[in-house]
Amino acid sequence: MAAQVLVVEPESAVQELIALNLGMAGYGVQRAADAEHALVMMADAVPDLLLLDWMLPGQSGLALIRRLRSQHQTRDLPIIMVTARSSEQDKIMALESGADDYITKPFSPREMLARVHAVLRRGQASSYAAPDAVQMAGLRLDPRTLRVTAGSRQLALGRVEFKLLNFLMHHPERVHTRAQLLDQVWGNSVYLDERTVDTHVGRLRSALQPSGHQEHIETVRGSGYRFVAWDSRKQGCGAGVNWHGVLA
Repeated sequence: MAAQVLVVEPESAVQELIALNLGMAGYGVQRAADAEHALVMMADAVPDLLLLDWMLPGQSGLALIRRLRSQHQTRDLPIIMVTARSSEQDKIMALESGADDYITKPFSPREMLARVHAVLRRGQASSYAAPDAVQMAGLRLDPRTLRVTAGSRQLALGRVEFKLLNFLMHHPERVHTRAQLLDQVWGNSVYLDERTVDTHVGRLRSALQPSGHQEHIETVRGSGYRFVAWDSRKQGCGAGVNWHGVLA
């Protein structure tokens, strides 16, 4: 079955251009001119991908992304923002809010299709090959349920912070540069300044602070970051933890 793409674009000519090229490439296409109409359509059926303009009448595209990322059924919906806003700060804001990629108007239909294909491919790969749950130093992360727990306490992590912790915990004790983290967590088809990594590491540490696990995200000066599996407070790994961390 062809992937279903919802195009949320207020300008009829641009909407027609996007829909025509997607249709010719074999995708199923639905259209909406504003966020409210899009939400009504997604209540009936969540698409495989959302192409979204920033400047929408009423609720903005950025606000819609944040709303979708806060809801369980659309938390992992692939989203590409297609907008005339082209500053680096705009791109960073959109990607940090939850967009998976960012296309600046005017754009090449070939580029758009390549990015659509890449984002859908990444989404399929992550859904069919979800990593195993991992536990170490008293912290447990389960990619299938999207939960991070410390004992009986569930920690509230944002979408990007969850992906960042997931990668670090599956590769403990290794130092990862900011460029490597950008490729592994955000994907190498998007452009972000390496300072973005520092921002999200800070947010991750804040999210881990209630259980005291912020100390396990270590900064290696001049190199990058790593997850320290060793719990110095207990002179060893967390009780009952497999050093390799992967749960059966």
